[in-house]
Amino acid sequence: MLLKTNDLRFTIKTMVLTALISAFSVHTYAQEIIEDETDNSGKVLDSTQTAARQKVDGVAAVVGDFVILDSDIDKEYMQLQARGVSIARFTRCELFGKLLEDKLYAHHAIQDSITVNELEVRSMVEQQINSILEQKGGSMAELLEFYSKDNEQSLREEMFEINKNGKLVADMQRKIVADLEVTPEEVREYFNDIPKDSLPTFGTELKVAQIVIIPEVSEEAKKAVIRKLKDFKADVIENGASFTTKAVFYSDDVAARSKGGLYTLNKKRPQMVKEFRDVAFSLQEGEISEPFESDFGYHIVLLEKIRGQEYDVRHILLRPELSDEAIIEAKDEINKIRERIVSGDLTFNAAAREFSDETETKNDGGQLTNPMTQDFNFELTNMDPELYGQIQDLKDGEVSLVLQDQDRVNRIKFKIMSVTDRINDHKADFAKDYLKIKNLTEQEKQYETIKKWQDEKINDTYVKISEDYRSCKFDGNWLKLDKE
Repeated sequence: MLLKTNDLRFTIKTMVLTALISAFSVHTYAQEIIEDETDNSGKVLDSTQTAARQKVDGVAAVVGDFVILDSDIDKEYMQLQARGVSIARFTRCELFGKLLEDKLYAHHAIQDSITVNELEVRSMVEQQINSILEQKGGSMAELLEFYSKDNEQSLREEMFEINKNGKLVADMQRKIVADLEVTPEEVREYFNDIPKDSLPTFGTELKVAQIVIIPEVSEEAKKAVIRKLKDFKADVIENGASFTTKAVFYSDDVAARSKGGLYTLNKKRPQMVKEFRDVAFSLQEGEISEPFESDFGYHIVLLEKIRGQEYDVRHILLRPELSDEAIIEAKDEINKIRERIVSGDLTFNAAAREFSDETETKNDGGQLTNPMTQDFNFELTNMDPELYGQIQDLKDGEVSLVLQDQDRVNRIKFKIMSVTDRINDHKADFAKDYLKIKNLTEQEKQYETIKKWQDEKINDTYVKISEDYRSCKFDGNWLKLDKE
């Protein structure tokens, strides 16, 4: 494996550009899947005819079933500029090339029947909208004006499609490299191939652990939401009440509430949590399920329509209320755990294993896993801002005060945190930093694999590049496919 330093720099540059564009593209707008067009006689036009016909609308390229508009590139610039990123760092051709790649991945993800969880995507959209509203002072009117949208619904649907396709791109890339592995010898070759004066410097790293206590939902609260859902069902069946209206007014699924709880599921493309799918696919048209539980709470589902493999369903989600007593009890419990750790009666590691309600971390003594590197080390300069804010004032081995937090499943949870280890910044060392060097080796191998896949798929996919962009210098062989 010939892993030159300039290749490393090129890979890092590519990854930075990809990450940067991906980070901002969730708020941009792009032309999505194009439908078959017909001429006046009703005959379906082929892709070349379609592209030619739409050129007057500013089509920059067609990639498989997707089109890229000139305005899509303009909006990429607008978004970068609006967030203070120097647009001088990126040429129009670079942004256009990134859009070409994204559409290639999305096209083949659909061809390979890759699906995304719609509930998860809609949750992401709500988080993004709330984040933007906070930045803009909470004005939806200003947000709609900024994105040239007439109403909230069209904004949410547009952002849903953008996030969905972004997820398809990421999932397609993960599938391409899913089976890749690197051997210890490849890692050693990669490290030895880097000139000594070009060895990367790793910044200060922390290991962080936490203990989480979640207030317990009472059986009475669970029974209360089940009764309420049964009452909703009875009111619809016996009195002709509107399921849609009840979803709008009462459902705790914020993402789907404005649509009356509507989702479209596909039997061949797993979406939603398993409990939800199992119930939805077992219903007959017009039937309403009995209440059932998932990690998100309790649901009832109405199956509205079956269209081949697609099921149009509406649902109402209710989350049991937490009693004041349960919240106080949870807070008291974690305070007592903290006192025992501070007094030396328990180590943080042992307390996490015995008491923490967070199953993902308790068996590791509460140690948090870095999602980027899959180890326990968090580089200080790259740490998630929220996590950094929670531990920035902690000395090594010190236990934080009790923090109140939440996640998509738990409205309230209490936690204590500790910095369990610290490694100061240093030049890369093969023994000390083996996992990081292995990660860099894997990134390089993944890049080469993805590049090979991309080159092959460009040859297998219909691509049409506008005259205006044929002078661009592309990483891929995009122009070879553009035959007149």
